[in-house]
Amino acid sequence: MRSPLVSTLCYFVAGAACLVATAGVADEDDPLDEIVVTASRLATLNRNTPRSISVVTKDRIQDGTQLLALDEALAGVPGLYMQNRYNFSQDLRISLRGFGARSSFGIRGIRILVDGIPETLPDGQTQVDSIDLGSAKRIEVLRGPASSLYGNASGGVISVVSELGDSVPFAEMGIAVGDYGYERYQIKVGGQTGKLDYLVNASRLDLDGYRDHSIAKGSLLNSKIRFRFTDADELIVALNLTDQPDAQDPGGIDATQAAADPSSARDQNVAFDAGESLNQQRLGLVYQKDTHESFLRLRNYYVWRDFSNRLPFTGGGAVDLDRFFYGVGAQYTFRQFLSPAVSLTVGTDLDRQDDDRKRFDNNAGVIGNLVFDQREQVDSNGVYLQGQWQLRDIWTFSAGLRYDRVGFDVVDRFLIDGDDSGNVRFDEVSSSLGVNRRNGVGVFFASYSSGFETPTTTELANPDGSGGFNSSLRPQTAENYEIGYKASSQTMFLEFSLFHINLESELIPFELPAFPGRTFYSNAGSSSRTGVETAISWQGSRGFRALLSYTWSDFGFDSFVDDNGEDFSGNQLPGLPQHFAFLSLGYASQNGLSASFETNYSGSLFADNTNTARVESYLVSNIRASYEFNLGRWLVRPYAGINNVFDERYNDNIRINAFGGRYFEPAPDRNIYVGFAARFRSTPGT
Repeated sequence: MRSPLVSTLCYFVAGAACLVATAGVADEDDPLDEIVVTASRLATLNRNTPRSISVVTKDRIQDGTQLLALDEALAGVPGLYMQNRYNFSQDLRISLRGFGARSSFGIRGIRILVDGIPETLPDGQTQVDSIDLGSAKRIEVLRGPASSLYGNASGGVISVVSELGDSVPFAEMGIAVGDYGYERYQIKVGGQTGKLDYLVNASRLDLDGYRDHSIAKGSLLNSKIRFRFTDADELIVALNLTDQPDAQDPGGIDATQAAADPSSARDQNVAFDAGESLNQQRLGLVYQKDTHESFLRLRNYYVWRDFSNRLPFTGGGAVDLDRFFYGVGAQYTFRQFLSPAVSLTVGTDLDRQDDDRKRFDNNAGVIGNLVFDQREQVDSNGVYLQGQWQLRDIWTFSAGLRYDRVGFDVVDRFLIDGDDSGNVRFDEVSSSLGVNRRNGVGVFFASYSSGFETPTTTELANPDGSGGFNSSLRPQTAENYEIGYKASSQTMFLEFSLFHINLESELIPFELPAFPGRTFYSNAGSSSRTGVETAISWQGSRGFRALLSYTWSDFGFDSFVDDNGEDFSGNQLPGLPQHFAFLSLGYASQNGLSASFETNYSGSLFADNTNTARVESYLVSNIRASYEFNLGRWLVRPYAGINNVFDERYNDNIRINAFGGRYFEPAPDRNIYVGFAARFRSTPGT
């Protein structure tokens, strides 16, 4: 039986009381005032934001990590559940308050930005293979629907900010090796010359993988340049090049095979050489003018992506995709609109996606005859209005409204089986309301926000295998209600939030026997999500630090009868645990020694809509350490890490509703890596 809401309220009352008591150490110089977040589309103090926002800094992202995927840096963010670090063909699977849980590959339902440029396509899908963690300076996570800010597929927001050059020019090289054929090479240069800041980072990854048929190879080049015209305005140019020539997919296996031989691949995936390759170029430009009276931001970006993959079946099992997407956006903020206490932001986003998609037969890994050819276009146009009113530095009131129109057009160019050309249009209005109350030791907040998520072009595929779009699918919509508390002192930060989300027409994945390994989608009637998110971090005066986060969630179908007449009403949402937690204990000395011990706990979860396939809970711990020292103009940093210290047997990913019970992708055993980085600086000891 699902837990009642009153139990959650008890958690909230008890937790809030503990936070207030603990946060009594806060003083006039509250560090909460110094935390500035930008995921809310405008640089805003955390205390003035009536939303749950987490910030992860550079040392957490880069210090001694393997830099394989975002989950290494974001594991401690409450409400954010991640799987699939090691299958590069399927991408990291990220769920934020349940949004994104349905994804069979890539990321759904979460808006991802890099340096203000969207990684998320106009249709709502995101691949993160081009995100360069080796040059990431900061990551912000806004939890909960944010369609009033960003439109389609904004069940949450992840914003990555890249490094810029230091004041002193430098050049850095790094190399790391480890078990399962892990090799990573990196070169980074940066600096500042007059009004120009620059940073360029190039890296290469080679990984044989724990499981059979899981080789991954890829190269990245990420650069960011800032031109300061005056103290008030600047232009940022960001260029990213990605080449991933080979990423094999070992596939999901059933419980028997996972227990007997967890490192094995699915036979059919090996036989059909399942996997993908891609090549992508991204160019983004952001102009900003920031004055006391106003703030202006203009953005323009272009992305070219060539993608091909092979699925484990013959008919249409080989895909070739040539994609071009681009967009422009503008926002203007009146910092003193009618009154010094009121600010008003107006903006527009215009984004377009153009895909040439072809399918061929996959004859045991050999590309066969063309069986599918269509051009898909997506237009996403939105206008928005955001307002904020601050009253006596105690109360802050916020409101937002946005209108979006998302259009899908398909031109069928494979006419042997008839013309399946057509179009689909979705119009949505999203809103938000929020209030903050500062009480001297922290901030209480409450908010309402709505969101929507259209099916992507891939998810609109017809289950009968024909071309065109599945016109019966509808966008899922969500309404989020949230109350929370944030508090901090010189050594401690605490946050607590309680949320409840009502969803209509939730998009649910399923597989068919005729297309094993390919996922289709249907709409559930209605579902709801209730959860508690808590986190506390502590920084001691002698270099010790700790972070603890915990998430409890109750996500289930209120009303859901599928196309086969099966009734799943009252069942839990598959792919997500009811409990998950994270603990990190660290130490950083003044002489350059740094070490951390981290533990991730994931409770049990269901792998299917019927809730008959249960996946057991697990507890996984990792250790990493580094030592940094100066040698003249060189800053040297050797490091090492052990993943899965206690050799826990668990699954790195669960394939939801997979046909034949092939839900499981086992994770690696205990494994070790070591690395070395050296930075040369133009001035010694800086």
